[in-house]
Amino acid sequence: MNINRLGLNTVSLKFTNLEEVAAGCAAAGFRTIECPLDQIRGELKKGLTPAQARAIVEGHQLRVTGGFNQNLIGLGTPAEIATSHDQHVQNAELIAALGGTTMVVGTDYINWPGEKDVPDVMGKMAASARAVADRIRPLGVTLAIEFNWGMVKTLLATVEIAQRSGAANVGVLFDPAHFHSTPTKTEHITADTIGWIKHVHVDNMPATPAETTDCNTARVLPGDPRGCYDLVELFGRFERLGYRGNYAIEMFNAELWALPPAEAAKRMFDAMQKVFSKLP
Repeated sequence: MNINRLGLNTVSLKFTNLEEVAAGCAAAGFRTIECPLDQIRGELKKGLTPAQARAIVEGHQLRVTGGFNQNLIGLGTPAEIATSHDQHVQNAELIAALGGTTMVVGTDYINWPGEKDVPDVMGKMAASARAVADRIRPLGVTLAIEFNWGMVKTLLATVEIAQRSGAANVGVLFDPAHFHSTPTKTEHITADTIGWIKHVHVDNMPATPAETTDCNTARVLPGDPRGCYDLVELFGRFERLGYRGNYAIEMFNAELWALPPAEAAKRMFDAMQKVFSKLP
């Protein structure tokens, strides 16, 4: 596996400052990072410019692949939808300024409405994705919709939204923790659906019922014997079907957050090697 395809989502680290975090990721062996935009905006409030933030990252021979911040609204009032679109364009502008090309988003934080109340929910989400995608295309940024972050729960539903958007820069974010917590099945990962996956998060989950397992805080590292997925087989399936995008480890773990960024990053890099060193 090309080391340049393996990264770390810095939400996994205790964020001290960008310099220390970037240095720790690079020392651990990573070549790319994905950033929660709130972390970056915190640095900008201290006086950094986006160009200076990018220079810090690239000064450690890293690059930013992308970032994330919030849900994409598709079912609110026209004013709410317009505000959401504007916010996502601003997020994409920051990602592009950092050198990134992928913006991960969720979907509305509401219960799925009945057809009689809101007809064609999928079509409305697709239209919202298309509206943002059209505006961020000149920035070179792709919208990656994460299933089970908000209203849309499954891989197949998210693929349908991407397809119906009609935009080449709309696709799907895949995360094993979200996969574990929804009706999505391995057989849904096919030659047809793999082409819509634009980015992949890396983690594993314990063999506990999805209904009683928090898909964020319950995550375990790749290689942890408590993990219920054979990640070599899972991501090997991705590779065999033609996925050639990036992978970024993403943990929400109190033990890792308590460590210095460099130590936590090294633990995660070593854990990823237990999987990806076995893939071509």
